[in-house]
Amino acid sequence: MEDLAKSDTWRVFRIMAELVEGFEALSNIGPAVTIFGSARLQPGSPYYNKCLKVAENLAKDGFAVISGGGPGIMEAANKGAQNANGTSVGLNIELPMEQSPNSFQDIRVEFRYFFVRKLMFVKYAVGYVIFPGGFGTMDELFEALTLIQTKKIRGFPVVLVGKEYWQGMVDWLKTSVLAEGTISSEDIDLLHIVDEPEEVCAIINKRYKDRISGGHMDRRNKGKRGV
Repeated sequence: MEDLAKSDTWRVFRIMAELVEGFEALSNIGPAVTIFGSARLQPGSPYYNKCLKVAENLAKDGFAVISGGGPGIMEAANKGAQNANGTSVGLNIELPMEQSPNSFQDIRVEFRYFFVRKLMFVKYAVGYVIFPGGFGTMDELFEALTLIQTKKIRGFPVVLVGKEYWQGMVDWLKTSVLAEGTISSEDIDLLHIVDEPEEVCAIINKRYKDRISGGHMDRRNKGKRGV
């Protein structure tokens, strides 16, 4: 047990090093949009192509694009940003399978710890765009919703891309979670669900313009952001 305690103490320094590296690498990227989705959705798939377009449009609008740095949707996000000469950021994680860095990153940061990586995803983001994905994507989605719900971060748009994919989850949130009173209707309103890249960019741009002009409305006020 004593050896374990010593190991935990030294682990703190590794965590601190990852935090410092992330802060130094990302501190000057400007407003950014973080894009999530499955590593398994490969080039040529409809969602990969949509993600390319979303990232290109966001980069043209002046946003840095952050992804998890791996293949699939993450690659599409980084590639789209580079196609539009935007800032492409990849936050890669060491995994025993699946995750290898893609080659479309201007800034690449490697992480051992998921929680440090997730901090970097959210710290510099003015919006989240969520493409279809698995447990990791769901984790990142619901952590953002929790942080906004509890006002631990300033609210930003959370956009789900793919009505066919996400509608069942949103319906379950309404008919089960909301119906039981474990979340409120305002919490459901945190989510946008769309199909087209142009819709994603319109939502992100409007909310960002409201934010910088001082017109950003707290989620508990009457500004409507429904599904």
